[in-house]
Amino acid sequence: MGVYKRGGTYWFRFVWNGETIRESAKTGNKRTAEQIEAARKTQLAKGEVGIRDRAPVPTFAEFTKRDLVPHIEARFAEKSSTRAYYQVQLGHLTAYSALAGTRLSDISSEVVAGFIETQRQAGYEISSVNRALQVLRRAFHLAVDWGKVDKVPTKIALVPGERRRERALSGDEESAYLKAAGEIGDSIMEAYGKALEGIRARQRGEQPQNPQDPYLLRDVAVVLLDCGLRPEECHRLRWEHYRGDTIYIPHGKTVNARREIPLSARVCEVLKSRRGESPWVFPALTASGHMEQSTLKRQHDKACKLAKVPIFVPYTFRHTCLTRWARILDPYTLAYLAGHSDFGTTRRYVHPNLNTAREALERARVAQGGHKSGHTPERRSDAEPGIIRAIA
Repeated sequence: MGVYKRGGTYWFRFVWNGETIRESAKTGNKRTAEQIEAARKTQLAKGEVGIRDRAPVPTFAEFTKRDLVPHIEARFAEKSSTRAYYQVQLGHLTAYSALAGTRLSDISSEVVAGFIETQRQAGYEISSVNRALQVLRRAFHLAVDWGKVDKVPTKIALVPGERRRERALSGDEESAYLKAAGEIGDSIMEAYGKALEGIRARQRGEQPQNPQDPYLLRDVAVVLLDCGLRPEECHRLRWEHYRGDTIYIPHGKTVNARREIPLSARVCEVLKSRRGESPWVFPALTASGHMEQSTLKRQHDKACKLAKVPIFVPYTFRHTCLTRWARILDPYTLAYLAGHSDFGTTRRYVHPNLNTAREALERARVAQGGHKSGHTPERRSDAEPGIIRAIA
């Protein structure tokens, strides 16, 4: 029993739970052989109580390459914009060597602070830095779920001072924009008509390319303004989700994105005029088969200039719609139609004032059969177009 020598190599032998363990220490040094024997007994003891030796904790770069990226590609296989979002943010994170080369368990608040400072010095806006931090936070939680680390390495706090998308278009801005979008479509068709009468078409037989969708910008803007969809939800609309006077959203950014939205009269007209052979409501020559975020970027900027409206991001259409709905809908209905999973997000659109509070109380008293005060609520003279009429 114990350590013994065979030839020039030490072996060890002992009995564990009635079983004889005999193994080579693969060394000619007796003291080292005794240490190896003790380590073997410790290993067996750990196995009895379910303890396993943990694999080395990977660095953030290793975890990103081996685990996180494959997960994102599989999880968001049908959402190219989401995959692109994660790829961009992970690129920023792994480009910071102090973070990329540190083991997950050793990432400290100082390392994260260094990343933030580097990004700010590079000229990135607070909103851009916070998006990367949100991805880092998500990566930490996945690392815990997958057993790479025992606990979240460090708490991630977003940088304060981020500007939110608070802009909402006025009625005049909306009308000017839609008019400009229509004019862009008219100019495309006019150019096509001239090309048909040109020398190349009449004398050389070279037929110009037929415009695929000249009024795409106008139609997308109308749907976003009247339905309050997220741009990516609008891009992925399929005809199977169109139900005559409603549109069904099967999935989206949040768990509550699944919803059915009543359509305004002008959205119904737009959809009826677009019906074609493609399964997508807004088809385009892209890898996905439907329009993407970049499809209308140039036309959108051009429409803003023609309408003499400060350039805004397409998400402003959704914010405009929800801001208008908030004037007439209760917060719970608004949260459902917006597809919000956090009621705090809905609260940003609800701005009660004395007039709206008085009107709400009058409606409540009438519903209860109570006394009407006789006060006539002030009519809003700044009513905005595009509020859905299908909601009573």
